[in-house]
Amino acid sequence: MKLQVLHDSDGNNSGVYIPAQEWDLIKKQYPDIEEITDDIPDWQKEILSSRIEAISKNPEKVKPIKGLFDALDKKVKK
Repeated sequence: MKLQVLHDSDGNNSGVYIPAQEWDLIKKQYPDIEEITDDIPDWQKEILSSRIEAISKNPEKVKPIKGLFDALDKKVKK
């Protein structure tokens, strides 16, 4: 996929450009995608904020997701 990150005048990320052909493929795979809103409930925002705060206080506890998948694969294969 050839995405382009768009930047504002200060150089901050402000959007993503997805070529129309690829957007059509995404819409076929996820037909409800245009109905999704940006808003998430406040209770979910609170959970995310607390998790981000916990990670910032203890970044050494963050591990790559691959390790989790490998461990789960081992359990399934037993």
